[in-house]
Amino acid sequence: MAAMAKRLDDKVVVITGASSGIGRATALEFARQGAVVILAARRMAALHEVAEACIGAGGRAMVVPTDVTDQQAVRHLADRAIEAFGGIDIWVNNAGVIAFGRFEDIPDDVFEQVLRTDLLGTVHGCRAVLPHFLDRGEGIVINTASMVSNIGQRYATPYTAAKFAVRGFSESLRQELVDEPGIHVCMVMPASIDTPLWRHAANYTGRALKPLTPVHPPEEVADAILSLARHPRRERFVGTEARIAAMGNTMAPHLTERALARNIERDMFQNRSAPATSGGVMTAMPEYQGASGGWIEPGQASGREQARQRVFSWTNLSLFLLPLVLASRPLSGRRMRPVW
Repeated sequence: MAAMAKRLDDKVVVITGASSGIGRATALEFARQGAVVILAARRMAALHEVAEACIGAGGRAMVVPTDVTDQQAVRHLADRAIEAFGGIDIWVNNAGVIAFGRFEDIPDDVFEQVLRTDLLGTVHGCRAVLPHFLDRGEGIVINTASMVSNIGQRYATPYTAAKFAVRGFSESLRQELVDEPGIHVCMVMPASIDTPLWRHAANYTGRALKPLTPVHPPEEVADAILSLARHPRRERFVGTEARIAAMGNTMAPHLTERALARNIERDMFQNRSAPATSGGVMTAMPEYQGASGGWIEPGQASGREQARQRVFSWTNLSLFLLPLVLASRPLSGRRMRPVW
């Protein structure tokens, strides 16, 4: 495992949700390191486009169209990778969809499909690869969670429920593997990322959506996933605001929930209406196949705009930190009440 942690060339990496967004960015980064990438998603044409880019980047690639909600399809994905390349070194559970709207407004079938994709897709991936890892005595699973695996998100109940469950599942599975030191279960928890996830989202809010500020490029998450592949550890945040929100929710959950709810109301919507849509939740959309969702314009994240986003980010984070600081300083001659 020491050698595998240091080198990624010729390692066999399975990535679900590889047709766009974080999955696509991650596949390209592994390919640049000389890895073999097995690309899985629902969209055949998009997967072939990613495969060509990976080969051009110096890696090898194989396309296996896969719906992660289908357990047999995911087992087939693992079998194809093992048959073609002799084994699997790293498995990235990344496939995900999202639905926005008040809990009572999200249709039952859409709600359940988010859970099937985001939670059961991760479970199916682990079921498919874990026997292989146990036989070999080594392997790395990297589950893509979210900052909302630590704190709730207004208007995103199915996604948040699934990501909380992914966190709990990962922690429980890690305990079951405590006597298997060569097998690692890692988790990456991104904040707001510029991916097509927002373009593919089911939307029942009545308003057009946008990612929360600040928006991070998908390559930041890809770098975090590669870091976990080289040096496995339990979890890794992407975006300081994700870590601070988790800390705030632990120390002062009531205040943190209220601050985040208000920030979402202010910052997650564009100034126009939008019709109700199931987006790409039930059926894959052909549009938006890139790693980026187009929320960061070329050059936007540098210079003045980058500074503005940092100020905006730290202003929002202060909403979490200030109550915690005040709560930790007792007033002279007065008994402090806990804030949580």
